[in-house]
Amino acid sequence: MSLETLWQRYRRAGYAALQTEEPDDALSCFYLAILAFGADDFARAAEWAAEASRYQPESRVFAQAAIYLERVARQGKAGVYVDGAAFGAFIRGGGNVGLYAAVSGALREVYGQYPSLHLLDIGVGDGLALLPALTDVVRQVDLVEPSSPMLATTCAALDARGVPYRAFNQTLQTFMDSPEAQVGSWDVIQATWSLQSIAPAERPAVFRWLRAHGARALIAEFDVPRFAALASPDHVRYVVTRYERGLAEYEGDDGLVAQGFLMPVMFGYFDRTAARTNWEGPIQDWADGLRAAGFAQVELRPLYAYFWAEAFLLDAR
Repeated sequence: MSLETLWQRYRRAGYAALQTEEPDDALSCFYLAILAFGADDFARAAEWAAEASRYQPESRVFAQAAIYLERVARQGKAGVYVDGAAFGAFIRGGGNVGLYAAVSGALREVYGQYPSLHLLDIGVGDGLALLPALTDVVRQVDLVEPSSPMLATTCAALDARGVPYRAFNQTLQTFMDSPEAQVGSWDVIQATWSLQSIAPAERPAVFRWLRAHGARALIAEFDVPRFAALASPDHVRYVVTRYERGLAEYEGDDGLVAQGFLMPVMFGYFDRTAARTNWEGPIQDWADGLRAAGFAQVELRPLYAYFWAEAFLLDAR
């Protein structure tokens, strides 16, 4: 049975119309597991995921999904960042090592084009991209980060290096309304995978603010295809293919990253009870948005072939 057939039935009559289906291939079973998860039918989701793994036991996605959904059926859903050890192992392992090395190297190369630099980092996190990129030409760093623990980690590192900085423990939207932001100007404003948390409808105002307050904007983002819907067959196929690659990067850790982070993230795409907090898309959409905001020159620089999607640095002036 094709995913397209299941999708059309689901769109016409909802999840109830699919509960008696008996698919005979792994991907269709997994697709039904996703739809069951979205309907909070966790027991049936676990059954269909286990069936998918039986049909295709070599699939890492189906095997890990079966384990995860069996636990969800017993214990309920958990937040993506509940397991700090799993997230730490994820962000500092696998393809993230090469990804962050690439973006830090690209940022450092840009810094080297200035004799002196006043920098604003939006969504700096714990400094994973910023800190390795810093050079002596960076004379002042302003940080915007809503997570207090992550911001504290970055500030401690800057204190140890003697780098002057100002820290703003808030979202970008709050910062944009602050007196410091209203009058501030920066040589470079950068954001590494942080602006995807801003809904597309709100981005034009953000891009205009970047143009008004920054001589140059550096934005690292993924080139993710546009999909008709999160549960559409093309999106599900994309997720399965990409997560097979991602899970392979963390084999040998007894499922720490798979169960503690990657599976919660993957199924979070299809959780209809959770408010959406992430909007990715084609990299060309980001470039077009920056041009519409008044940036005359927008360059796209490939950074890294990450498991989820190709990573790019947008350099706007």
